[in-house]
Formats: sequence, structure tokens, C-alpha cells
Amino acid sequence: MYPVSEAFLQAVQGNTRKYYWTGKITTAAGAEYPFDQEDIVKGSGYITAQCCGNSEIELGAVYAAEMGISLFLDIDRYTLEDAEMELSYHLRLADGTYEAVPMGIFEVSEANRTVHVLELKAYDRMLRFDRAFNGFETIGTAYGMMALCSTACGVELAQSQAEIEALPNGSELLSIYPENDIETYRDVLYFTAQVLGGFFCVNREGKLEFRQYGETPVMEILQKHRFSSSFSDFVTRYTAVSSTNLRTQTSEYYALEEDDGLTMNLGVNPLLQFGLEETRAELCGNILTALSAVNYVPFDSDTIGNPALDLGDVLIFSGGQADARQITCVTSFTVKIGGRQSLKCVGKNPRLSQAKSKNDKNISGLLNQIEAGKIGIHTFTNVSEYSIGETDVRIISIEFASKEENHAQFFGQVVVDVAADSVARSVNASGTIVIPFPSAGSGAAEGNDGTGDGPSGTEPEAGDTEDGAAGEETTDISVDVSLPVNWTEDGKAVCYVTFELNNAEILLHYPVETWHSGKHILSLYYPIENIVPNITNTFNVYLRMEGGSGSVGIGDCIASISGQAMAAAAAWDGRIDIEESTALFGIRGGLKAKGISDTIATETMELVQRSYTDTLAAKPGIGAFCRPVTLPGSGGTE
Repeated sequence: MYPVSEAFLQAVQGNTRKYYWTGKITTAAGAEYPFDQEDIVKGSGYITAQCCGNSEIELGAVYAAEMGISLFLDIDRYTLEDAEMELSYHLRLADGTYEAVPMGIFEVSEANRTVHVLELKAYDRMLRFDRAFNGFETIGTAYGMMALCSTACGVELAQSQAEIEALPNGSELLSIYPENDIETYRDVLYFTAQVLGGFFCVNREGKLEFRQYGETPVMEILQKHRFSSSFSDFVTRYTAVSSTNLRTQTSEYYALEEDDGLTMNLGVNPLLQFGLEETRAELCGNILTALSAVNYVPFDSDTIGNPALDLGDVLIFSGGQADARQITCVTSFTVKIGGRQSLKCVGKNPRLSQAKSKNDKNISGLLNQIEAGKIGIHTFTNVSEYSIGETDVRIISIEFASKEENHAQFFGQVVVDVAADSVARSVNASGTIVIPFPSAGSGAAEGNDGTGDGPSGTEPEAGDTEDGAAGEETTDISVDVSLPVNWTEDGKAVCYVTFELNNAEILLHYPVETWHSGKHILSLYYPIENIVPNITNTFNVYLRMEGGSGSVGIGDCIASISGQAMAAAAAWDGRIDIEESTALFGIRGGLKAKGISDTIATETMELVQRSYTDTLAAKPGIGAFCRPVTLPGSGGTE
């Protein structure tokens, strides 16, 4: 419940009340249009909000509140795009003063104009989280996930880090793996709220707030405060949760010692996929502990209204058919401006869960995966270093296969440590220098005959030299000077990329990068069209460099090929590729090698041992040298 005074709570439950509504519209340009009760078309205004669906209690809800109103205002509807609207409820207290309760901040989504009336529909800031999520792998606490969404979507958090970490699973590290069902930041909040065992909403100040289901009533609603009401004859309660483990393709079941209630199916939560089995059990156990607070009687009632009530508030109904010994919860409400307030709590009957076996509960969260439409991915990471020079070096090789003819995409990222060749530079530096030269007939020239004596033949006094130097007259002479300047600077290395598909070079696309010395990131992409199904395809990437050299360290090269209907394991077409390299050797007076022999061993899933041996015993001839070369064992010259 929104914090109000005790005088407000007494006045709102009185037999009569005096109140009024006010509001303000603020456009994106900063223009403000305040309005009061007289500007509101009678019976047109409403605010509705919910934290669950229409049938059962939910964890992880991220519903947006809706507001609609008609106003007698002359405002250009085209200026109301991205405008914000604030509403406030003012109630007269016993001492004659009015206490204001803010009803929320809403962003206008529709604005229609009739002759005299402006019709508006708006939603709170929860819709800002409908932005596309980047999908990267992320690790952090629940507060870290909330802060990520808050920063990306521009909605302030209502709670501090300490408050969130004090919640169940609030201090646990959570991970989002790359292959998930997350599309928007709103989905991230949904899965985070599940882990914390509650739901998210935007409070009256426009901030993102996390709430849990509680057990402490905030107020009692008497029979005289209700126009109509309907209560269920059962109590909704949960004694188990199930969560699907994608790695094992099973649904894990966690229950209390006395498992006679409903089971909350968490489905496939990406934040609950990483970690040990004990960690998953602990996380789900904490969720079950928070969920066990749900012990509510579902109801539906029209009341005189209390605008201070919020989603998740626990209530007691008494009088009439209500049972004052039971508690219930506000899972949705609708406030009519100038009218009634409708409250509702949803829930299922635990007796229906007894018709299900434990086996039904265990498989209820499993995925029905369609293999043909599943997105597959083949990845590559280098486990050896590569040295890039003037010849092509293969740095990426991925084998893949598809069950049907379709398309795939190649992505790669390579960290290249570049050493560019130094470049010598030489230029002529030209300029003008000024040389001060004593003028003819100056004191320095006339008073000194080179002997150091003064005019009368006596030695000058100590102060004469300084006075004469200070009194000299000079002439500035400009001289043009040109000097050669030589230096060495870091050059530029050019990196050439070559793509190859099934041993055929791709001729239409040759990426090129130009770098100075240092570490650089090379991002690669290529769409692979018309994949032939049921055969092994090989995609290779080669690098070569001019004007320098480069190196790729272990693990500095990552790549993937992804597409629909990818086979889990590439099919083998019977081809064996063998590469062999030899060090450079010199020829001085003849080839020293008498023969080359090689042995290749193969392993198969058979009980027969197989081997292959290839021996090159012939002595090759070598010609086209500057002088004859005699091969060992030959009797002549070739």
C-alpha cells in the first residue's frame, strides 16, 4: 500500500467522503497542461493494473498498467506523442485538509480528438522495456540484471542493491547463456523476477519496483464497503515448483515435505541453466520458500475504493459470505475516476492437482522441440598459434552439415597482433634564421684596437666593458636555411582475407584491413547460400599480410556457423585430408636425403587393425641450377 496517514485510512472508510482528482500533461517539448476535476468527462477515466493472468498466480509478471481518460481540453493531439500524464487523488480528512495520493505516471500511446473532447490512452513505463535485448552472454546478480535493464531502457530503480541482495537468491550469481528465448529487456526482468520469487511493476513514481507475495494484511474490507463480492470455496497454495533443465532435457521437481498443493511450473528459465545440480536445487528451493507465502482465497469484489491500495497488498474480508480467518491478495484492480474500485485475486483449486500424478508434474515443463526447425551452431576456437606473413595461412576451418537445403551464416572474430614494417622518411626542413651583427662605427668597434687598451692607452675600468656591450648597436641579418631531416616511423600492414567453401575459393568477397603495429580485432561475416543437405561442408578462412607480419595467439580466434536444421554431428563423406610440412633445407654439393618415408595409422570402429604406409624410394633429379649437381649414388652429372 502506498504510505498514507492514519487520518487518510479513517476518511477513506467513512460513510461519506469528499475528494477530487487532478492531473498534468507534459509534452515531449516540455509544455505543461494541468487539469482538474471539472476538465474530466464524467465516467470516462480509469486506471487498471495486474500482476497475474486471469486464472492463476504467476511468478515473474511484468505487466504494464493502463490509463484511459477523456478531457475537455483544447490541445493539439499531434503534440502529445511521447507525452507523459500524471494523476493524483485528493481526499478530505477529518480536520478539513486534503491529502494527495499520486496514482502514477503514464506515457500517452493514443490521442483522439472529437469536437470538444480529447480522448487519451496511456501506459506506464513498463513498455520501455520492450526494446530488443542484445543476446550476449551475461553473468551477474539479480540487481545487476535489473541495473542492466534500467540503464538500457531509461527507467530508474526503486530499490537499492542491498535491498535486492537481501531477497531469496538476491546475492546469487546468475548467467544468461547465448541460446535462449530472451528477445527483449522485459523478458530479462521476467526471468529475474522468477528467480527472486515475485513480480515487477512500475510504481507511482515511475520507478521499476520488485514485489513479493506477502502474508501480512494491510487493511480489512467490511461488508458495508462492498457493493458486490464473490469468494471461492478453496485456498490457493503452492507446495512444489518444477523447472526444465535444457542440458538433460528433463523437468526437475522440487517440493515441500507435505506436497499436497499446486505446482508452479517455471518452464525454461535461462537464469537457472548454469551451475551444479546442488546450485539449481538451492535456487529452486529458495523460490519455493518465497512462493509458499501464497495462501490466498480467490475473490472478485466491487468496493467503495481505496486509491492507496497497490498490487500485492494482502487483505482481509469480513462480513457476509467472507471468511475473516483467511487472507487474500490484490492481483489486479481497476479504479474508476469518480466511481467504484474493482479488486480481484486469481488462483487455482489445489484439489485439482491431486488428479495429476508425480510423473505428470515431472514432464509438464518439458519442451516439444522440432528438430528440423531448431537453430544449430558449429563453433571453432584455435588451439595453436598462427604466424601471418606473405603467404596464406589457414586460421579457421569449420565442418558442418544440414538436414535440408537452406542458408547459414558465418561469423568470426580474430585478435591479430601486428608488427608493421618501419618506414624511413626524409624531408628538407626549410626556414629563415635571424643573426644579430654589430653595426659599423659602434662603440664596440671604435673603442677597441684589439690590444685591450682604452683610447688613452690606459686599461679600461671594470665597468667600461659592460657599459660598452650594453650600448652596442646591432643589425639583424636574415639567412635562408635548408636542412635534410631523416627519421623512421611505424608503417602500415595490409591484411588480406580469403574465404573458401568446399575447397573452392570465394571470388566475390575479399575483406582487407590496414593496420599500424599493435593488437587489432578482425571481424568477419559471410552468408552461405544454398547448402546441399546431408553432406559435409567445409568453410575455411585464410590470412596473409603485406608490409609487416602478424600473429594470432591461442584462443584469439573464435568463429561459428549457424542455421536452421543443422545436424548435431557433421556427416562424413569418406574423404580424408592430410597435411604435412617440412622445414627448409639447403643444397650444398648435393641432396643429402636418400629417400622419404612416411607412415600413416588409422583407427576405425572395427575389430581389424588397418594401417597405410607410403615410401618414396626413388631419387629425384634436380636441375636448373647455376652449376651441375651430382646426386649421391649416380655415376654422372645432371
